[in-house]
Amino acid sequence: MQNTKYYLALLLIMIFWGMNVPLVKILVENLSPVTMTAFRVMTAGLTVFLILSIFKLFRLPTKRETKYIILATLLNVVCHHYFLSLGLKGTSGTNAGIILGAGPILTALIATVLLNKKTNIQRWTGFILGGAGVTITILVGSNGISEVNIGDIYVFVSILTQAFSFILISKLAKTLDPRLLTGYMLVMGAGILLIIGLITEPGAIKEFANLSGEIWFAFFTSAIIATALGHMSYNFIIGKVGPAEASIFLNFTPFFALIGSVFMLGERVTVYHSIGLLLIVAGVLLGSGVLERGGNLEKSSVLPVQGVKK
Repeated sequence: MQNTKYYLALLLIMIFWGMNVPLVKILVENLSPVTMTAFRVMTAGLTVFLILSIFKLFRLPTKRETKYIILATLLNVVCHHYFLSLGLKGTSGTNAGIILGAGPILTALIATVLLNKKTNIQRWTGFILGGAGVTITILVGSNGISEVNIGDIYVFVSILTQAFSFILISKLAKTLDPRLLTGYMLVMGAGILLIIGLITEPGAIKEFANLSGEIWFAFFTSAIIATALGHMSYNFIIGKVGPAEASIFLNFTPFFALIGSVFMLGERVTVYHSIGLLLIVAGVLLGSGVLERGGNLEKSSVLPVQGVKK
């Protein structure tokens, strides 16, 4: 199957991103959130540029590309991380997880409207099943939903801005290597977040001087593996399979976050989490079009056309 390697890579990325949730929680408990995020994202951006320089993939963007990069940076890095950090201060993890699980649905809706992408009933069923799996995994496995507050609104804004950014990334992938785009977005976004952190969290930089070895390990693991390699790979795959297909895999992240929480934070996984995982897997199979392509391969010896070329 033509896109199998991309789907396997997406699954691996979701594992990294899921495990990153308890890591970031540990970091937030020891550092000011916005300033910590700025340095974490900057470390990731510099790592991306180092990798691209080794493989000789670095180049300056054109004027048109620069405009898209700035807009994608504001949406994908600055707004997403800023509003998410504010939201997590004002709402429960349950609410935040469920709202973030709406990412694939939002991305699919935006892609349908802005890119005139046709989405059949089977894929919409996949989106719904994936969303249901996320809801069960997070909601039933916790203490329930608390009342809606400003934190919930901030989290929704964070996932909405990220969904819009995926559309921009798919457009930019036509001329600019998404891996290079990732580096520009991370470094530029980190600079803006650092300015915000200096204004809203004065003196927070001094906190880095007293960190233990375990916290530094969590910091660099999150920055290099989850953020740098994860986002660089994910943005590259968006250009190959399309934003809607790639975003459906985001439904895996909450489950892997729970697995990571078991080992890092001592949380317990229930039978409802297993049910949620089954729904998530079914949603991915339907929403990504894997079953459709598999059926086409059985009917023809000719390889199917790649899902979406942006």
